[in-house]
Amino acid sequence: MRSPQRWAPGLALVLLLTGCGGEPTPESGAEPGLKFVFVSPDPLGVNPFLTMGQTGIEAAAERFGAEALVLESEDPMTREENLRAAVAEGADLIVLLGFEFNDLVPRVAAAAPDVEFLIVDQCIDEPPANVHCALFREFDGSFLIGAAAAMLSESGKLGAIGVADIPFLHRYTDGFAAGARHVRPDAEIEIRWVGGENPFADPVRAKEQALALAAAGIDSIYTAAAAGNLGVFEAAAERGFFAFGIDVDQCPAAPGRIVDNMMKRVDRVIVEAATAILDGSAESRLVYGLGNGGVSLTALEENPPADSQCLILEHPEVIERLRDLARRIEAGEIGIDDPMGIL
Repeated sequence: MRSPQRWAPGLALVLLLTGCGGEPTPESGAEPGLKFVFVSPDPLGVNPFLTMGQTGIEAAAERFGAEALVLESEDPMTREENLRAAVAEGADLIVLLGFEFNDLVPRVAAAAPDVEFLIVDQCIDEPPANVHCALFREFDGSFLIGAAAAMLSESGKLGAIGVADIPFLHRYTDGFAAGARHVRPDAEIEIRWVGGENPFADPVRAKEQALALAAAGIDSIYTAAAAGNLGVFEAAAERGFFAFGIDVDQCPAAPGRIVDNMMKRVDRVIVEAATAILDGSAESRLVYGLGNGGVSLTALEENPPADSQCLILEHPEVIERLRDLARRIEAGEIGIDDPMGIL
């Protein structure tokens, strides 16, 4: 991978790669000279959700022998600049993460009908033929996290911290509360939001919310605070409560304090969706949940890391109960409401 460099208008950061370990080997049917571009809504930083976007676009590029570009945006202006620059650069596939692009995509996609767009985590109304959406059932995975927290909590007092009080983030907090009450109807649950001017990247405010919950006697906190998760984990190490992370295995961030994670396989989904788009089989809305590997728990992954520091691995009886709940959710025996009402 080449070193980051400035490219296109504004403040975009570009990472350029052409595959790893020698000449790439495109999949059968792939055209030479393909170019995939991932445009992030914010700098990647330590946000695992955004860094999985980079991992996914690189993996998709390696599969198809394509060139991959990663454009990091810093504000609404550079998001639009990066999106239009990706089109001008000759992208065959542009991958976008998050709701920040919802207003931009219809205009840009309509003007670039030969470019395929993949929006991950969101969708737009009546997307044109060249726009595809990859949506996750976060509320299913969060339900399992809530169930695990309730099973393991001594006090029965649980908390959840989200980035901001918007319908999308309720997919985490509402799902968590539903799972906790499913296995422990008397569980007490308090929800808090990071808020502020930069809620997706504010470990200080996230830590303050976690400390307030701990002071109220809460012994288990599920954190969907993006980069703010690190602040929650710091609070867990200081105050001795247990935490649950999201997106990737975050257990090493606070050894002995993190129980499990709601895994959201953005990287895997980008590769699968890109494959479907290129072979012409992709629908406008692609949905990923427990059944097709879009969401899971670290403990329920097919091959959990042997050296994982997640405390849930010390409780095989809880893992088995979670497996049973996951099977019942997949079978439709347990219904979980989507706070956004779109799935």
